[in-house]
Amino acid sequence: MLPLKEKDKPIIQKLLSAGCCARCILRFCCVSVQAAYRQPYQNTLKELQAFISNTEDTKSQDSTIAESTKGNNKSHDAAASEPSEDPPSKKAKLEPSVTEAPSEEDAVLKLKDEESRVCVVCLGILQELCGTTQAVKIAEAVKAQKYEFDTLVLSVSLPAQLCVREHSCWLHVKKELREKSLAVDKDDVIQVKEAFKWIMQGQVAKELGGVAVVTRSSFEVGVEFTHPDTDADCHFLATTCSDCFKPTKNKQSVFTRMAVVKALEKISDAKFLKHYPCPPAHPTSSCISQDIQCLHVSVFVAGRYNKFCRSLPQTPWVIDGERRMESSVEELIAAAILSSFRASGFNFSSSGREDVDVRTLGNGRPFAMELLNPHRSRLNKVEMKQLQETINKSSDKIRVRDLQIVTREAMGRMKEGEEEKTKSYTALIWTQKPIQREDISFIDDIKDLTLDQKTPLRVLHRRALAVRQRVIHSMNTRFLDSHHFYLGLKTQAGTYIKEFVHGDFGRTKPNLCQLLNTDTDILELDVESVDVDWPPSIPE
Repeated sequence: MLPLKEKDKPIIQKLLSAGCCARCILRFCCVSVQAAYRQPYQNTLKELQAFISNTEDTKSQDSTIAESTKGNNKSHDAAASEPSEDPPSKKAKLEPSVTEAPSEEDAVLKLKDEESRVCVVCLGILQELCGTTQAVKIAEAVKAQKYEFDTLVLSVSLPAQLCVREHSCWLHVKKELREKSLAVDKDDVIQVKEAFKWIMQGQVAKELGGVAVVTRSSFEVGVEFTHPDTDADCHFLATTCSDCFKPTKNKQSVFTRMAVVKALEKISDAKFLKHYPCPPAHPTSSCISQDIQCLHVSVFVAGRYNKFCRSLPQTPWVIDGERRMESSVEELIAAAILSSFRASGFNFSSSGREDVDVRTLGNGRPFAMELLNPHRSRLNKVEMKQLQETINKSSDKIRVRDLQIVTREAMGRMKEGEEEKTKSYTALIWTQKPIQREDISFIDDIKDLTLDQKTPLRVLHRRALAVRQRVIHSMNTRFLDSHHFYLGLKTQAGTYIKEFVHGDFGRTKPNLCQLLNTDTDILELDVESVDVDWPPSIPE
C-alpha cells in the first residue's frame, strides 16, 4: 500500500489529469518512503487509480442515494394525488445505464494509455528511463572501464527545463492546496534526482554483483539526461529574467540548471503563468540518456627525489612552443606511477625547484603528485616498493625514495611554512682576483646575513618585481686553488644562491662580490638538503 492520505486525493486527481506520471505524483504528495518508488511502475499507477476511485465511488453512491431519496419522496407525494400509471416496460431494464461503470477492457486500455504517455514533469526519467535496461547500461559502462572500487555513488544530471515544468506543476497544485486550506511547502516535494537514485541504486548494485551504492564514495558514476526541447521550454525566461543568463565559453546553452533555478526564484507567479502553460504542455518526446561517465577522486602519491644530472629540468622545458630538453624530473617519475594507477593525468608539485643545471643530492627534495581519475586507487607497501624500484631502474638521472600514498590534507604540509624552512647548498665559486686560503676564512664566521634580493632578471618574466628579504644562516669554505673554492651555505628557503654569488648587477645586496671585493661567479651548484620533514621516511 502506498503511504497516501485523504488530503492527497485532490492533488492526485489534478496531477493525473495534467499528465503527470505515477512517481511524480508521489513526489508532489511528499512521499519519502523509498520502497514506494521502487515497486513496478504499473503497480504504482494502479494503486493511485484505485485510491482516487474509492473517493469517486463514494461520491457517486452518495449522489445516487440522495437522488433516490428525493425521487421516492416525489413519488410518494404524487401517488397521493394522481392515479397510478402502467408499470414500466421490462425492455428498459435490459438497456445499459448511462452511469454504468466502464468495462474491464476499457480500464485496461486507459491504464496502458497512461503508462505510455510521457510525463509532463520528469519527461520520462521516472518512467522507462529508470528500469532494468538503464541499470544494465550503467553496469556495462562501469565494467568496460575497469575501475577498482568497493563502493560507488550515483550522480544524475538533468535537463534544465525540468525545473520549469516542475514549477508549473507546483503552481497548478498550489491552487488546489489553497482552496482546500492545505499547507505544503515546495521544498517538501521530493526531487527527481532523489527519486531516480532510490529506484536505481538497488538495481545497479545487483547488476554489479552486490557493490554498495552509497551517498558518498570516492568513485562516482554519472548519468546524464538531455532533451531536444530544453531551449524552447526555457526561452521565455531569457526575456523575463535576462540578467540571469550570461553566455559561457564551455557551455553549449545559456540555460544551465543553476541559471534557470535563479530565474525561477526571481520571476513572480503571475509573470510565469503569463508566459508558460499551467499545467505544462504534453511533451512530444522523452529525455535521452547520454553516455555513462565514470570518475574516481584523485589519489595522491608523495616521496623525495634526487637529481644527478646537470641538464635535466624539473618540469618539461618548452619555449615558444618548442621543447628544449628531451625529458624532465616529473616525466621520469610520473611515467611508471601513471601506468601503475592507470590514471588519466597528473599534477606535479614539490618543495621548491632547482634550476636545470643544479643537482639535488642528500635525502632529496619532497614532491607530490595528484593522480587524476585513477582506475586503480590502492597499492600495498610491497607494490609501492616495487613501483619505486621501477622508477629508479628506468633512469640514472634521478632516484626516488619514501614513495607512498598520502591524503589531500597531508599534501598541504609540504607547502606549510615553506619560507621558514632551511635548505643547504654547496657551490663551486670562481674569483677574478687570485685568492689565498686566509682571504676566504672570514666567511666561516658570518651568521644570519640578511639579503635584500630584487627579483632576479632571469625569472622576471614569471615572477612579480619585488624586493624580498632572505637570510643566509651560515656559510663555510673549502679552498681549492687561487681562483676556486667551495662555498657551503645554509639558507632560508627561497634564497637565490646564484644571485648572491654574482650580485645580479647589484640587485642582490650584500653579495659575495662585495664581501670578497672582487668579481665572483658560480660554476656549479648542488642542493645538499631540503629541511622539510615530509613525507615520513620509510626504512629501506
